[in-house]
Amino acid sequence: MASSPAVLMRLVASAYSIAQKAGTIVRRVIAEGDLGIIEKTCATDLQTKADRLVQDLPPEDVDQELIEDGQWEEILKQPCPSQYSGIKEEDLVVWVDPLDGTKEYTEGLLDNVTVLIGIAYEGKAIAGVINQPYYNYQNDENQKLREPRNDAKAGPDAVLGRTIWGVLGLGAFGFQLKEVPAGKHIITTTRSHNSQLVTDCITAMNPDDVLRVGGAGNKIIQLIEGKASAYVFASPGCKKWDTCAPEVILHAVGGKLTDIHGNALQYNKEVKHMNSAGVLATLRNYDYYASRVPQSVKNALVP
Repeated sequence: MASSPAVLMRLVASAYSIAQKAGTIVRRVIAEGDLGIIEKTCATDLQTKADRLVQDLPPEDVDQELIEDGQWEEILKQPCPSQYSGIKEEDLVVWVDPLDGTKEYTEGLLDNVTVLIGIAYEGKAIAGVINQPYYNYQNDENQKLREPRNDAKAGPDAVLGRTIWGVLGLGAFGFQLKEVPAGKHIITTTRSHNSQLVTDCITAMNPDDVLRVGGAGNKIIQLIEGKASAYVFASPGCKKWDTCAPEVILHAVGGKLTDIHGNALQYNKEVKHMNSAGVLATLRNYDYYASRVPQSVKNALVP
């Protein structure tokens, strides 16, 4: 008799289904035309109706239409890495950003938007899911893009949106890994939270190009799809729910994500939410970028 899937794989399968449903909600709010925007702390720290609806997806005392209790069957068929096979539910910490790139969402930069669900064990990010609700939305404006079906048979014709997932020791799935051409140094960084520290750090790396885009999830996707070689954010600002899931996807394909000092980020439930020492991430050649972070920048960012 076949044994049931490990706790971790069941949680990842649930996270995948929730992220798919979240992507549908994000698109629906745009289609309805009322984003319900409110300011949280300032004009660049926004929340929308989509943020709030996606946050309500876990089954509590909410609208039944928002509840998602399915599990992605293709993930349940995958073997759980042996080092995680004995994990219990209470050992895991889940970090969720219901809508990463909210400011860009309100400005119509829809390909910057992601839904992030990261899973940590013993303070380390070990599994993650990233949904891009509007992946492919600009490819052919005359083509009627279909909503992905919430089953394993959606196939390549379900082109509006995609979900990327990964588990350390198993791999990362849902995209095609590409690298920036050798010798090119392209940095992706913040679009809406620039500062002198950010500028000084990027300048010291002598980049060939700088891409300013929204969303931590979106920036990591740029790394794994060969659009950028380093994600540099020399500033406090992003939080653990911004980096947990993307870090897993990057690490699963051989990349590296740390703070500006080179320290690994910690994701246990008691940790402070702010990544106060910034973020440095690369798919390859991490040491090239880490060695060029100015000491003045390090001194200004306390872990």
